[in-house]
Amino acid sequence: MAIGAVLTGCGPGDPATKQEFGAASPTATAPAGKHNAQDVAFAQGMIPHHEQAVVMSELAAARASSPQVKALAGRIEKAQEPEIAEMTAWLKAWGEPVPSLERDMAPHMEEPGEHSPHHGMTPGPHMTSPDMTPGPHMPGMMDQHDMDRMRRASGAGFDRMFLQMMIRHHAGAIEMAEVELHKGLYPPARAMAAHIATSQAAEIKQMRVMLKNL
Repeated sequence: MAIGAVLTGCGPGDPATKQEFGAASPTATAPAGKHNAQDVAFAQGMIPHHEQAVVMSELAAARASSPQVKALAGRIEKAQEPEIAEMTAWLKAWGEPVPSLERDMAPHMEEPGEHSPHHGMTPGPHMTSPDMTPGPHMPGMMDQHDMDRMRRASGAGFDRMFLQMMIRHHAGAIEMAEVELHKGLYPPARAMAAHIATSQAAEIKQMRVMLKNL
């Protein structure tokens, strides 16, 4: 994923570069500044995207064998939960629907042979098909089969699977952030997109090194 495309969308005159991430919202419920449809789409897509990353990280806490993988998962969870809360506040203030990917989806994955492929998932506005398969506006999302595999893995096998899947997941988040940087208007959303792009690109590099060392 070319991070240069992300950074070129955020020049010296852009609002996202003039403030720290999240600093432009004076209260949790009354965000300042104009927003557009892209800002809404960014928040509505990134909330379930982040929530899935949190679910994956929670699985790592229980199933990973590598201390480095566990530590990385903890950092991902710690970083993304506040972003979920902030994006939720924006949508509520704008009177827009708040999507959800239920946090208990992982513990309720079906066992082999069952045929309820999306138990536990609440569709957001970008969950486009009747069976809740993530739509094209949510790149990098794991499908139910991926989550089932992760749920059943453990030890070194889980470590490798987690890193491979999280690299893909992060790349999807960067793609979504690039769109927000090019088309979004709301300064805090653009600032968050820039933060996601840079921080997750760095984590992708770290995870690739970790994969080589497994």
